[in-house]
Amino acid sequence: MDYERLFRLDGRRAFVIGAGSGIGRESALALAAHGAEVVCADRDLPSAEETAGLCGGTAVPLDVLDGPAVRAAAAQLGAVDVLVFTAATNVRKRLLDYSAEEFERVVDLNLRASFEVVRAFGAGMVERRGGSIVGFASIRASVTEPGQGVYSATKAGLVQLLRTAAAEFGPYGVRVNAVAPGVVETPLTRQIKDNPSWYDAYAAKSALGRWAQAPEMAGAVVYLASDAASFVTGSVLYVDGGWTAVDGRFDPPN
Repeated sequence: MDYERLFRLDGRRAFVIGAGSGIGRESALALAAHGAEVVCADRDLPSAEETAGLCGGTAVPLDVLDGPAVRAAAAQLGAVDVLVFTAATNVRKRLLDYSAEEFERVVDLNLRASFEVVRAFGAGMVERRGGSIVGFASIRASVTEPGQGVYSATKAGLVQLLRTAAAEFGPYGVRVNAVAPGVVETPLTRQIKDNPSWYDAYAAKSALGRWAQAPEMAGAVVYLASDAASFVTGSVLYVDGGWTAVDGRFDPPN
């Protein structure tokens, strides 16, 4: 084992969906910094092009809600060694207030589109007998709160989808894992950040007493993509500042 190159990705092609901003952008930058050739995909092509310019990669437009477009992208790109997908949405409403349209919108992007992506790119990896797939779940896959029901359900479903892919693709040398962030400052959480009391309450919940920044997710992506994780598949890597380890914030008396 060459430990000096354990995290290197030289000669590998990474396809990052959601690379236009937030965690996706930082994942693309980190993968490129470790030697990967990165293709940046996003529905917002100018944002993907900006990321590509920062990491020396290329950019392609992709709407993951368009199944045929996802399959076409996988076919046109050819060999992809690393797939990372971060696209997700949330409607923070209690169950009795949810509309059918809102339910479908969250499930479509968070779960159905993930199903299409894993199948489209996983098929090529299985055929080539190697690759790493990294999907982004959430702490909400295992812990929830009022107003997070549908989002939590989709993230729990995504974890099981990825675990099933790990079981089915594993015999062909393909690894499939999930990263589960805690609260991260991204466009998806701007609603919370704009409410100081809500923001502070979430910061206090983690063991580290703060929110994460998007670059703090990138190390997990590089690890799961690299040979450092060569025997890791079907796993959920929590990068949550201890959120899921801490049962409340009350400090009992000694």
